[in-house]
Amino acid sequence: MLRTRNPVHALSASDRDAALEVCSRDLAANVFVAARLLEGVLTTQPGTVLGHKVDGRLQSLCWSSANLVPVEADDQSLAWFADRVRRWRRHCASILGPADQVTELWRLLQPTWGPARAVRTAQPLMSMMELPSSIGVELDPRVRPARLDEVDLVMPAAAHMFEGEIGYKPYTGSGAAYRQALLALIERGHTFVVVEDGAVVFKADVGSVALGCAQIQGVWLAPHLRGQGLATALMASVVEQVMQTRARWVTLYVNDFNASARATYRAVGFTDVGTFSTVLL
Repeated sequence: MLRTRNPVHALSASDRDAALEVCSRDLAANVFVAARLLEGVLTTQPGTVLGHKVDGRLQSLCWSSANLVPVEADDQSLAWFADRVRRWRRHCASILGPADQVTELWRLLQPTWGPARAVRTAQPLMSMMELPSSIGVELDPRVRPARLDEVDLVMPAAAHMFEGEIGYKPYTGSGAAYRQALLALIERGHTFVVVEDGAVVFKADVGSVALGCAQIQGVWLAPHLRGQGLATALMASVVEQVMQTRARWVTLYVNDFNASARATYRAVGFTDVGTFSTVLL
């Protein structure tokens, strides 16, 4: 099959609506790519979204930047995507998304891209649509959107979370680019914090919002506060505020081995709706 002309092409702005329709087939799983489409990436970063069309109709997508994220791709589409990106190994830090698609895409790429630093095969994708307060979950009133002048307080917490999750520091040198990325989240009202004694002790980010769905990421609690039963009310407050200001459908995904986080999210009201996988390169 791969000896014939590869039918995968970079999408253009004219493909936006069709690409959003593909994402909407499983929005909880595909909100990351849907959000990037709504942000205008097809115009601002041409070549970032690949599409596989059959008889002129868009069937599946693959976000292809610092991460690879397949969207509604079957085995045939994944083979074409793998063939298209095989030369891009040095540009990619991870492959993530629905477990079945990531597993097959990694099987195809591993001979030339491997070995991986880590493969997280089972990351529950969780979702909720009810306000936590409406189901009796206590909210922590200290949680609020971060202010622009607090970016240098957010930065150590964000870096600590990133290193603990991914295994290496998010930047070297000055960290100016990383700081700017955090500032962009704060400017959009997408970072929620608790600040005590001049330090961020809790934070969570809204990484993506699209079509009435929001995905939370970057959840972090200061180590000295863990194990005290604080996390449920903190997280519930984030979810409540996101539902009131961004989207009434909130999702996230979590490592299967993180039993405490999974228990916290269940206590807030999240239920499992799928399984993600992540390959860290």
